[in-house]
Amino acid sequence: MLESLLVVARQVAVLFALMGVGYVCNKRRVLTETTVKGLVEVLLVVVTPCVIVHAFQRPYDRHLLQGLGWALGIAVLSHALGMVASLCFRSAELARRSVLRFAVTFSNAGFMGIPLEQALLGSDGVFFGAVYVAVFNVLCWSWGLVTMCGSAKEVSTRTLFVNPGTLGIACGLPFFLFSVTLPEAVGEPVKMLADLNTPLAMIVIGYYLAEASFGAVLRCGAAYAVAFLRLVALPCAVLGTVWLCSPPDGTMAVALVTASSAPVAALTTVFAAKYSRDVPLSVGIVSGTTLLSLVTMPPIVGLAMWLFK
Repeated sequence: MLESLLVVARQVAVLFALMGVGYVCNKRRVLTETTVKGLVEVLLVVVTPCVIVHAFQRPYDRHLLQGLGWALGIAVLSHALGMVASLCFRSAELARRSVLRFAVTFSNAGFMGIPLEQALLGSDGVFFGAVYVAVFNVLCWSWGLVTMCGSAKEVSTRTLFVNPGTLGIACGLPFFLFSVTLPEAVGEPVKMLADLNTPLAMIVIGYYLAEASFGAVLRCGAAYAVAFLRLVALPCAVLGTVWLCSPPDGTMAVALVTASSAPVAALTTVFAAKYSRDVPLSVGIVSGTTLLSLVTMPPIVGLAMWLFK
């Protein structure tokens, strides 16, 4: 157990070291807001699909396919638990309530979860983590959008099904099912772009950490509840459920627990800004839970590794 905890702690520390690069780049004005927004677009539109496609570059295996089914069910359950938990926030002020509910439901499974899964579990971890990201994308651009903007009119069928996560699955899954290997001229660039996910994502998060003002969070009692639910209660609920279900693949179990234990999704701030919600609160929650995850993720993910591997 102690060995697993130390392994996770070391990898989380590496990710935070990369965030430190983004922090310094902000303070030294090496990066600007416009540049970072461009990096986020590259991460979402280019790098995320490449990560998923590369993870599916493997021969078909019936046991892996079975694990994908389990991963889909656990990912849906994890988000459903978050949706239910989010209903406890009943603030009359829509701007604040929207941020709190969105933050509880969605973890930073893509920008924080995938890099940690890659570091701890290799391509197998990303293989299963990709399913969580796909579910995240579908629910984020449907239920999450309605929650943040307060109206179902903003949800389009195209946005629901055509997003980076679902596109990556749609392209990568057939390669796995039919054991198709991309030619080197295509596969190697895909791999190189996928390798950008960890450093770019951490630098972006570090940049926004430098911009964070924690005053809005410290004055909001509900933000403490969000942090506890997002970082402790929900991941532990997912861990307990997976353990009771005795999944067929330990790597899959650890990958899904890792994704669910990640801090609040960075898209919380993106959506808050787009729909004129409480942006300072969103920035504070995303940044605060990211810092707290240095303490919460190692024991939870370490316990998962000890139980399932």
